[in-house]
Amino acid sequence: MMKSTEWERVQTDRTEHAYASAQEFKEALEAIRRNTGAERSKPQRTLEAEMPRSQEEIERELIDEVSIPEPWELNNTARSEIELLFFNRVPKVGSQTFMELLRRLAIRNQFGFHRDAVQRVETIRLAPADQQILVSLVSAHPPPASYIKHVCYTNFTRFGYPSPIYVNVVRDPVERVISWYYYVRAPWYYVERKRAFPDLPLPDPAWLKKDFETCVLSGDRECRYVEGETHEGIGDHRRQTLFFCGHEPQCTPFNSNEALQRAKRVVEEQYAVVGVLEDMNATLLAFERYIPRFFQGALRLYWEELNTFNRINRNAFKPPVSEAVKQIVRANFTREIEFYEFCKQRLYTQLRALRDPSIALPLLTTTTRKSVQTELHDNYLRT
Repeated sequence: MMKSTEWERVQTDRTEHAYASAQEFKEALEAIRRNTGAERSKPQRTLEAEMPRSQEEIERELIDEVSIPEPWELNNTARSEIELLFFNRVPKVGSQTFMELLRRLAIRNQFGFHRDAVQRVETIRLAPADQQILVSLVSAHPPPASYIKHVCYTNFTRFGYPSPIYVNVVRDPVERVISWYYYVRAPWYYVERKRAFPDLPLPDPAWLKKDFETCVLSGDRECRYVEGETHEGIGDHRRQTLFFCGHEPQCTPFNSNEALQRAKRVVEEQYAVVGVLEDMNATLLAFERYIPRFFQGALRLYWEELNTFNRINRNAFKPPVSEAVKQIVRANFTREIEFYEFCKQRLYTQLRALRDPSIALPLLTTTTRKSVQTELHDNYLRT
């Protein structure tokens, strides 16, 4: 069995709850302060200097401390050991758009841009020896540099290398699985695959023509999404948590509580920012503020080149899916949805923690903002 890190060995008796309680959050923040030495850097009160305070003032201070922590408390960028950005991108969360954005930012902000080569069969989970090869390959790029690959969270320090800056993006898991379903059936997808790998056999036409609603309603094995089921290979991308949980076998069962809890811990302890596709403003703003070395100017660049970014990986062959069918699927994605909501909450907490009045939507006229948001929303539906 693969060696586990300390956080993997910690067991929780609160597995049925999505988030920590206020008291647990407060205790966690205090632990972070002790471990980072931040508490020592703050001015200390003395009994003589402290004025009497009302109960209301004390409660307000406690609420502020628990609900809106200081930015350093949520800034894992400061804990990285090298100027190396590792984007282990989840498929069908707009990662092609983020990759192109990062490529352009690399020119503007002067850092290296590197990505994994296109593979015949993409392996998401790696054996320990392959993880070590990946880590050494990524770490060989002189900093500042970025590296992008579809792969599970990989612990660099486990293999004796400095910890990079981890980033990723998530998407509503049901919308994402629908997007993946039609993505692998799009004609241009197989044209690109055949160009890269001429000997690749073409799929069964009946499989290509099968629509998602029929697949779900008929009980087709491809669209059952059974809890606890494991399926390896390029054909199964239903497990968004897998990309955060890691390479361990415990991360593979679909919609499992253990994979969920592991993924949450990794996000909290390792990731600088996990963005949310459905809120590009919040995502790019968090990237800019928490990782300025790489993402300075990202928000402005995105809005300036919106038409270009909206065309990336657009799938015109994706038909609409009824809400009734989506609800059937959602019933099987309970923990995947919980993880998505957890990442959203963390992203918004990071922005609140900045305590900066300049955090706002881009300066657009009402008419322009409406047209831009409509176009962006339509693009989400198409991809």
